[in-house]
Amino acid sequence: MIDQQFIKDIKSGLSASPKHLKSKYFYDDAGSDLFRQIMQLPEYYLTRSELEIFTDKSEIIIRSIGAREFNIIELGAGDGYKTREFLRALEKNEIKSKYYPVDISQEALDQLLVNMAGIYPLEKIELHNGDYFVELEKVFSSNIMEVVLFLGSNIGNYEADQARELLNLIGGKIKTGDILLIGADLKKDPRLIASAYNDSQGVTKAFNLNLLHRINRELGGDFNINNFEFYSHYNPASGEVKSYLISLLPQEVKITALDQSFSFTKDELIYTEMSKKYSIEEISALALATGFKLIDQITDSKEYFAEFILERQ
Repeated sequence: MIDQQFIKDIKSGLSASPKHLKSKYFYDDAGSDLFRQIMQLPEYYLTRSELEIFTDKSEIIIRSIGAREFNIIELGAGDGYKTREFLRALEKNEIKSKYYPVDISQEALDQLLVNMAGIYPLEKIELHNGDYFVELEKVFSSNIMEVVLFLGSNIGNYEADQARELLNLIGGKIKTGDILLIGADLKKDPRLIASAYNDSQGVTKAFNLNLLHRINRELGGDFNINNFEFYSHYNPASGEVKSYLISLLPQEVKITALDQSFSFTKDELIYTEMSKKYSIEEISALALATGFKLIDQITDSKEYFAEFILERQ
């Protein structure tokens, strides 16, 4: 069955001026596989930096949370590769816990179970395939602390007003004293950041172009992928990496499920994603504006990446 929200968002995005597509639609099974490849790229420091934090400093995170029992709800869990180090530390420190990974890709969740084998008891894992906020309501408990994980610098995919809305939504579904753990990429040498989004193997390009493949597969589109190119740009003043697909020639694309065609001019852009890099002060201000308090931040050894521990007020 075709996702009606997907149809609606593709129609509105390609009808807009300028054109845009929501980055959440990157993550079908093929896109999730491509993103796992991105995380292994030498230029893509983000995953290694965050993994270092969970490998070396999970016990510091546990002490900052300050409870001996809590549920872990991970939004956009993927295959759980980094989170398993945190869960390993919970088991080592005899923290009573249950783990609720949420993701839109069932394939990624299936792989998560494989990755957790021997690390964390599988009977304490409850998979949730679907939308963040629908699933968050299903696992919320009124009498046990909730620790919500939003890792991988996913917060950077949201514009400023959207980031505030996201934290307000999360805050509205958890209770006073619950914890939101946000992983965020920090501002640093612009050259290092730019290279992470323009990898030499072209995997990031394939990841973006897969969105057009997905429209072809699921909605009966006739995008000629060779007629589009990928481009990204980092603005060190704003901390924003913005990504685009570029139409290389004038063309018309028909999408059967929409019963509509879309015209592209030569060099016309489709805005696909924003990846914002944060300062500690910006995260603290975002927390304050949305009913949270920043109680700790833990960085990797190079201070490329940080886990921010926010308490619901």
